[in-house]
Amino acid sequence: MNAVIKDAPAGLMAFMRNRSRRRLLVLFLLGSFAFIEFTVLGLVRRTFVFYSINNWSIIVEDRMLRRSSNRELDIVRYVEEVLLGPVSPDLAPQFPRETRLRSLLYRNGVVYADLSESAALPPLEGGDVFRNFRTLNEGIRRNFSYVKDVRLFIAGNAAFYDEFQRIFSVERDK
Repeated sequence: MNAVIKDAPAGLMAFMRNRSRRRLLVLFLLGSFAFIEFTVLGLVRRTFVFYSINNWSIIVEDRMLRRSSNRELDIVRYVEEVLLGPVSPDLAPQFPRETRLRSLLYRNGVVYADLSESAALPPLEGGDVFRNFRTLNEGIRRNFSYVKDVRLFIAGNAAFYDEFQRIFSVERDK
């Protein structure tokens, strides 16, 4: 056993002399660290859609959010991230900065989300309120496959529910 311990540093130094082996070892250690961190933290990738300020083209951001055993909590975290807005300063937020999630309920495949009054106003950067609500609706459906329907409210009043029903029923029939 003592011989193995005495020979280990010399063997390690011989292994490390080769540049490609050093790189491979560093990549292995970084990959192992990232995998362990990913499994311990329980993160899951979620897709966010925002618009560029200049030409209103669609830009997609991926973020890692903590996963929980509670579906409702996962959706709450997603909606709160949407309300925070994009990471890049070149992208427009979907809702005014003061907008808050007042409540969210997930029951029998339906999400009921109530946003504060400021959600009814377009953001200072510009944009269409209906398109922003539709983007939030589609984002919830895209990121959470178990959600059948999304009903959005502004200060307790239904927001665009009839329009969403027409749009999504036409898309389902295709």
